[in-house]
Amino acid sequence: MYLEHVNLVVSDIPAVLAFYQAAFPHWKIRTEGSGHWNSKPRNWLHFGDDYYYIAFSDHGEGKNRDLEAHQVGLAHFAYVTNNIEATISRLKSAGFEIAKEGVEEPYRKNVYFIDPAGYEVEFVEYLSDIPEQRNLTR
Repeated sequence: MYLEHVNLVVSDIPAVLAFYQAAFPHWKIRTEGSGHWNSKPRNWLHFGDDYYYIAFSDHGEGKNRDLEAHQVGLAHFAYVTNNIEATISRLKSAGFEIAKEGVEEPYRKNVYFIDPAGYEVEFVEYLSDIPEQRNLTR
């Protein structure tokens, strides 16, 4: 079993798509369309590769949860990269700034960005293939 996709409700698909296109230059728009969700019109888009994707729907209202508060909800999600410096460079070149530097660890590097919809996204590069080392936290 594996995670195939996440579905993010946003208010501005093009703005969010620009962030993920910078992070994942090898991904593409797989499919898109429009319809209704609980009687509200929405546009939707699937962005990914042949196996994994992010679904975006633009029927969101209001702001995302306050990431510095203690509300229930999504804290962040993470993607593994084999070159964190290249990922950071692409995102910065697209106009996105680092939200938080990761904690210094001997077997991984990580960094956090906030996408235009207010979701915190972690990018991590592992420096070991040994699970006990990869999962070690201080």
